[in-house]
Amino acid sequence: MVMKGLTLRGLEVFEALARTGSVAQAAEITGLSQPSVSQQLRNLEKALGTDLVDHGRRPMRLTQAGRSFLARTQAVLGELQVAQSELAVMDLGHLTTLSIGLIDDFDNDLTPRLATLLADSLTRSKFKLITLSSLDLFEALEAQRLHMAVSAHSGEVLEGVIEYPLVQDPFILVAPKGAEQPMQDLPFLRYAREQLISRQIEGHLARQQMEFEERFEIGSHLALMAMVARGLGWAITTPLGYMRAARFHDGLEAHPAPFGEFARRISLITRSDWSDQVPQEVADMIKRLMQSQIVDPALAQLPWLDGQLKVIS
Repeated sequence: MVMKGLTLRGLEVFEALARTGSVAQAAEITGLSQPSVSQQLRNLEKALGTDLVDHGRRPMRLTQAGRSFLARTQAVLGELQVAQSELAVMDLGHLTTLSIGLIDDFDNDLTPRLATLLADSLTRSKFKLITLSSLDLFEALEAQRLHMAVSAHSGEVLEGVIEYPLVQDPFILVAPKGAEQPMQDLPFLRYAREQLISRQIEGHLARQQMEFEERFEIGSHLALMAMVARGLGWAITTPLGYMRAARFHDGLEAHPAPFGEFARRISLITRSDWSDQVPQEVADMIKRLMQSQIVDPALAQLPWLDGQLKVIS
């Protein structure tokens, strides 16, 4: 039995306070008044019998007990969001076939969940799910080999398709842990030129009139992150890419991009001849999964990304 005073609303308020350090911002996130936010926190601390935040500091800082409880809180809220997605699965039984492609950024977290949710709903359908690069996904969609694709947007005007924006994924700098001046002391490790993410990064650097020596060009994202973690250079990636490289986090540090904020947009894209509600329903499902599986864990590790990394409503 859950102890008296421990409520879902209290957990949501605590998570928002831990993320923002502000009663006002937590009130805005949860839709409560500021007095209600404070009361929810007091009730939660009373139920647990310990202080979760240092009430004498502004912005609020978590106590040791608060840091420990936050990890459990995020896990509980994440599982509830996933459960909501599973309950909200649409009935796709009327489809005879469905083919969808995704970029490999989601292989660790979102793609396995999405595959099982869709397969459960496609009771009498032929189902195909593949992973490709963004540019290959555009080509497959144009050739009508896919019904829909989850991809980074190229920034170009796309004809004959409908876009459902999913998440804003800002670019960040990753460097070896402990490196004090990585951009001055180490080489720039680039993504392979034929990749869309490389074109977006290089385009931004060109607009900022910034040039770096061309020594390394790496086609594998995980190989790139491994090289950074080994101290071989620094790179520009995104929070989605950083979270995917969790095995290398002990050797990595993430920082805001030092040459102006810029971001890519991840969208679900489908051909405009698909007129029913399926793409919108799939997009809504993916948004819920992205929030719980990717965005919330990333913001817990990199709270300075709040407001930059976000699901697009």
